[in-house]
Amino acid sequence: MVGVLIRMRLRLTARAMREGRAAVNFWVGSLFGLAAALVTAALIGFAHESFHGGITIAAALFAGWTLGWICGPVLTGSSDETLQPEQFRLLPLTDRQLAYGLAAAAFAGPAAVVNLLAFLGLAILAGPKGIVPVLIALIGAVLQLIFVVLLSRVMVAWLGAAMRSRRGRDLGVLLAALLGLAYYPLNLLITNLGPALENSEGGLPTALRAAPSGWAPYAVESAVRGDALWAVLPLLGLAALCLALWQAWAVLLHRRLTLPPAPAGQVLDSSTGLLDRYLPATPVGAVVAKELRSWWRDGRRRAALLPLLLIGFALPAFLSFQNNGTGTIAFSGGFVVWMATMGSANLYGFDGTSVWQTIVTPGAARADVRGRAIAWTMLVAPVALLAAVILPGVLGQPRLYPWVLCTLPVLLGVGVAVVVFLSTHAAFALPPQRGNPFAGNGNPGCAKVLIQLTAGLGQLLISVPVLVILGVGTALDNPFVQWAALPVGLIIGGLAATAGIRLATTRLEARGPELLAEVKPR
Repeated sequence: MVGVLIRMRLRLTARAMREGRAAVNFWVGSLFGLAAALVTAALIGFAHESFHGGITIAAALFAGWTLGWICGPVLTGSSDETLQPEQFRLLPLTDRQLAYGLAAAAFAGPAAVVNLLAFLGLAILAGPKGIVPVLIALIGAVLQLIFVVLLSRVMVAWLGAAMRSRRGRDLGVLLAALLGLAYYPLNLLITNLGPALENSEGGLPTALRAAPSGWAPYAVESAVRGDALWAVLPLLGLAALCLALWQAWAVLLHRRLTLPPAPAGQVLDSSTGLLDRYLPATPVGAVVAKELRSWWRDGRRRAALLPLLLIGFALPAFLSFQNNGTGTIAFSGGFVVWMATMGSANLYGFDGTSVWQTIVTPGAARADVRGRAIAWTMLVAPVALLAAVILPGVLGQPRLYPWVLCTLPVLLGVGVAVVVFLSTHAAFALPPQRGNPFAGNGNPGCAKVLIQLTAGLGQLLISVPVLVILGVGTALDNPFVQWAALPVGLIIGGLAATAGIRLATTRLEARGPELLAEVKPR
């Protein structure tokens, strides 16, 4: 069975290497990953003059890769489920057999190869020390690869299991947000380890070796010292941890395949709902109500948006702490819009094949695109505006009000344009929503990262005129010039939103069947 699943995974990977945009995503992601792996291996092998310092660097870089495997699915809103457990529900397999087969298939992709290359830098470091340290390094690299892959699967499966109940959905989104937030302080810690690692003494190297990600480097260091016991024990501990993670994944797979998701709850009479009271009884109003309800009830949408909204608040704080100031915190509203835009650029991918109802309804495309844009703005704008109005005053920096309030309309307008434009021009399919709200089809991680980078860069580039006016006003110490950027920002944001909605509407009307084919689950 393991061989069959591995061949299935390889066949699907080979198909992804040849099919249009999926092939571009595959090769671009693979090349970036390969470059990162080679840089990691080179840093481990040659970045420090002493062997002890090299082991400390290896432990730090192993921790960074492990952190990426844990937080990556949450930050990008996607995890690779090329083979979904539900596809094998009817086969006569035990949970452990299925977990064993899916775990083996998870290593049959480019991500495993790239990570193995990065971890093999430990063997390069151990090369001059003899054959035994090299063997220990090779075994440790393989065990570290198994550890990070299984750890990522368990974390995503655990969040998916938490979100299968009504209360668990809210808790799961909160946990996902906290997990995503953990990336930034830990990454900030790791990226500032350089000066501390130069010393290679003290509590920091010990802490890096004590973490499971540092067990393989410590085993190599012990082998070089001739300490056979501590050369073997960390590897045995890593193997035992991998076994425990595999067992935990088997249990979570059993829950996913046997426990049905909780019902969405009683649907109240829509005639008494707040949305129907205040939204107009028009096609656009109906789409706005439908979208707001979908964002509130759909676990996958909430998993994509809410963690990024919280990260938008937290990221400026971490940047401020890094720079020993508080100025960046005042721009939390802009960061919220920026992060929300990057996480919402696949609206029709969330809906899947239900988009056919819009395609076959005459004149529905215009109302659908406008309604989606208005609903997204109603979700994001109040949070961002509240942060923009309150935070500069609370932080005692009123001089930042022109910068915060004048750039916010541009970011919102361009954000609306980017969301609807990319949702119609660069939509991609998501698998049927089952047990994993972060699941993606094929190789979605690269596609989502590229779309997120495109959205973020677009917002920054179109904000340049407003930033220039603000800069001139600041240089002249003239508040009137600074506030002159506000109407410019409103005009640019409004024009950008109008242009994006118009282009998205034209695309949906002209290429609706192609969009349906793109978002159809494979």
